[in-house]
This record gives sequence, C-alpha cells and structure tokens, in this order.
Amino acid sequence: QVQLVESGGGLVQAGGSLRLSCAASGIRFSTLAMGWFRQAPGKDREFVAAISRSGTSTSYADSVKGRFTVSMGNAKNTVYLQMNSLKPEDTAVYYCNTNPATFSWGQGTQVTVSS
Repeated sequence: QVQLVESGGGLVQAGGSLRLSCAASGIRFSTLAMGWFRQAPGKDREFVAAISRSGTSTSYADSVKGRFTVSMGNAKNTVYLQMNSLKPEDTAVYYCNTNPATFSWGQGTQVTVSS
C-alpha cells in the first residue's frame, strides 16, 4: 500500500523560508513524476511544482516560480520543496503526490505565512 507523508510545515513570517519533505513507502519516486500541491481555506487544491522521474526536469506554477525549488532526495523516495520569500498568499496545506495525482492524498503539512 502506498503511503505519502508530508512534513516540514510551520508558521513563518513573510519573507521567510521553509523546506517541506515528502516521504513515500510502497513506491520509488524514480519511477514516477512527483508533484507538490496546496489547498488554501475555501479554495480548490492547486498545482505548485513537479519533478520528472529522473529528477532532471522541473515545472512550477507561475505564482511560485523563482521562489520555490523542487528536488529529489538521493534515495529516490523523498521529494523536497524549498520555499523562499514566502508570502501570506502561500498559506495552505501542502501535499505531495504523483503528477498527475494518482494515489490517495496524505494528511499534508500546514504552512502559515504571517504578514
């Protein structure tokens, strides 16, 4: 059974940084394109960033381009999201999944950016 576990969220002031981690059991990321998604209160879940199976190609939502960086761990079963220059509008629960999403969503990790 595939399980995705996100961690690393927290409360940070605007302009600050956080690094999110996504660990998986039951799959190896090297066989799948992985993505980060987020859902703010009252809004639909949206795409944030993705990384190819090889880890050599990435893509980002326009709203985070230049501020967020997605990467893959050496063990190929962890994906990271480095978030810099955080803004209050980045406040959301962040999730990882394949891209496009195929597995059940994990609990996510809450990111709150104060102004």
